[in-house]
Amino acid sequence: MEKATRLFDCMAIQADKPRADLLIAKENGNWHSYSTQEVHTMVYQLAIALMDMGISAGDGTSEARDKIGLIGNGRPEWVIVDLAVQLTGAVLVPLYPNTSTKEIELILNEAGVKLMFVSNTELCEKIKQVSGNIPSLKGIYSFDKIDSCNNWTALLKPLTHNHQQRIKDASDEIKEDDLATIIYTSGTTGRPKGVMLSHKNILSNVIASGDVLAEVPISDKRAFSFLPLNHIFEKMCTYIYLFYGFSISYAESIDMIGANMRDVKPSIFTSVPRLLEKIFERIMVEGQKLSGAKRKIFLWSVKLAEQYEISGNSSWYSIKLAIADKLVYGKWRAAVGGNLKAIVVGSSATQIKLEKIFTASGMAVLEGYGLTETSPVIAVNHYNAPQRKFGTVGTVLDKVSVQIAPDGEILCMGPNIMLGYYKNPELTAEVIQDGWFHTGDIGELDANGFLKITDRKKEIFKTSGGKYVAPLPIENKMKENNFIEQMMVVGAGKKFTAALIVPSYTNLLPWCKQHDVPFTSHEELIKDSRVIALFQAAVDAFNPEFNHVEQVKKITLLPHEWSIDSGELTPTGKMKRKVIMEKYEAEIEKMYAGEANENPSLIPAQ
Repeated sequence: MEKATRLFDCMAIQADKPRADLLIAKENGNWHSYSTQEVHTMVYQLAIALMDMGISAGDGTSEARDKIGLIGNGRPEWVIVDLAVQLTGAVLVPLYPNTSTKEIELILNEAGVKLMFVSNTELCEKIKQVSGNIPSLKGIYSFDKIDSCNNWTALLKPLTHNHQQRIKDASDEIKEDDLATIIYTSGTTGRPKGVMLSHKNILSNVIASGDVLAEVPISDKRAFSFLPLNHIFEKMCTYIYLFYGFSISYAESIDMIGANMRDVKPSIFTSVPRLLEKIFERIMVEGQKLSGAKRKIFLWSVKLAEQYEISGNSSWYSIKLAIADKLVYGKWRAAVGGNLKAIVVGSSATQIKLEKIFTASGMAVLEGYGLTETSPVIAVNHYNAPQRKFGTVGTVLDKVSVQIAPDGEILCMGPNIMLGYYKNPELTAEVIQDGWFHTGDIGELDANGFLKITDRKKEIFKTSGGKYVAPLPIENKMKENNFIEQMMVVGAGKKFTAALIVPSYTNLLPWCKQHDVPFTSHEELIKDSRVIALFQAAVDAFNPEFNHVEQVKKITLLPHEWSIDSGELTPTGKMKRKVIMEKYEAEIEKMYAGEANENPSLIPAQ
């Protein structure tokens, strides 16, 4: 790693210690392994094909470098295209599979994308819908073999010695500060921004985060990947795996994650908190099916895990934990392959309860924090106990500096800070001042150097009484209740704080059955007075932990879960607060109807 200065330098390191299973994916119903040699050969073949089509670094400036687009789910071909594009000096522009056609057209035109690589028929058709409005686009290639699109393997031709020299000549010109990729942020509001990241930006994060990963006691280096590879979190972690000798297995789909992990038996994977919530939800559903002594042991084990502390547990607690591990936790680990040591979590806040439960069961949750603009990691919890603390995003990464502005905003400086926003120097100047990147997040550093995120600067609102409310801590705390699946606190310009709540119907329906609450539909269920009382009681139990203005006085239950497809969540699972506010404007206004004349604390939930 000492000599590595570009992302594709991982290939030289891999060549010294080749693997027969560098990349693994399900193909035609069977797992197929790609060896180091196979991957490298295809990378070189594609690089030559791109050069033959005129793809190059141009004069070396960011705007002159050719841009290659890539859209689809994670799979070996993604890594191959990424590395091949880098070797030519061109720039990869990856997109989320669920990006709207309007945004695709905007992004491809702004970046001047010349070629597109797509995963399947659906995405090929999506690109074709807008291709006529993108003058720069010269070709579309598919990974799947489909009739409507050129297959990417048609580009791969036998290599000659001359080809190898051409690749070396081109790649030798690439420097660490050169642009490697433009990643368009999904954003919770507004137009996507093209974040320019250099080889040095991402590689600095790979090296520093790789040192953290090295603490995890992994004997069999197997990583599992299911997050979108165009997200900088998964992209950067992929390069950790590529530099540090891991094999990478790719999920068939979100629905197949559990089955796939049982097959490939990973030692580590990256996740977003939403998936951990879903995994735990499934664990609880299965546990609730038990009866008698088995059920009691299961519930006892869950309660025991919730009491876990990193800093140390009593001898008696450790004995009980060992018993629970033998009877219960071992089965949880077996459900994800049996070898899992750590789960690296990012993108949004993780419930402390879930961190404790997974860590107590032998699957350490390492929560980190960062942004696309910071390549992405700013801070992360280590595997070693002294540098891990529940409720924080860990300690600041090596060679990265953090300071807290007078208004509480987190500022960051280091080699991981982006080159800027593509074709948007004005916005770049707004967020990078005197070398410090303004994250837009509010946080604090404790005496031991642990960073804690308290809210988004733009999401803090002021009530009509002039008091500030930070919604994120309220939402995260109340979501610890098993019946609350999703929650958004509202109240900007209003007399009191209220909330929209999406129930966890997986947990609510068994409760309804137990309490003889009839079920016909979600819409009817949330109108039942007993269900409303259940959620009001859950909120009331948490309210004393917050000051008066932060306490949720009224709630509205919603019948359907917020999702990426329905537009309320970003591709990384963050709430689009503006979208939710607009979509449920009537429900919100109903909670505040007559607020000037009523004491909200005495009004029952709607």
